[in-house]
Amino acid sequence: MFVVLLISSCNSPIKPSKDTKSKTTSKILQQEDGTISLKVEKADCYSDMVNPASNTAEWNVRVSKSGRFDVWLSSATKDTTDLNYKNSVMLSVSDNRLEAKPECDNIVLNSKEVSYPYFRADSFIGSLFIQDTGLYSIQLISEKILPKDFTNSEPVTDENSKFLSVFLTPISR
Repeated sequence: MFVVLLISSCNSPIKPSKDTKSKTTSKILQQEDGTISLKVEKADCYSDMVNPASNTAEWNVRVSKSGRFDVWLSSATKDTTDLNYKNSVMLSVSDNRLEAKPECDNIVLNSKEVSYPYFRADSFIGSLFIQDTGLYSIQLISEKILPKDFTNSEPVTDENSKFLSVFLTPISR
């Protein structure tokens, strides 16, 4: 039996190799208010259209304010009652790992990130503690991370929803 895996990047149709610098060498900086905003367009994405459950987005983030963060996932969706995630998403930051199945916790009407017929849906997936400041690699694994050149004619996934971004918002005491 012969299996072919199709792998592509969200940012480029060329798969990043170990010999060349990828976009994760550019760092995402934490905002002044402590929020960390991770958009899929700024990620290195690895997509396996045969097994989309292992699709990954990865960012390098410079954390200047450590602490506890609430983690929110944003999706574009046509169905405001069900995001149609078949599997849980997994977020990894250093030794911290969150795993949750996104649900429609907050629907954002008239969002600039999406256009009709889509709505932006925000999902709370948990909280985590980042102990130290410094450079972190943050990974999100989900079947809804699709390559930039993905077309709706491909039968791999439905077109009702897709991953947009992750926000880590600081929890103040």
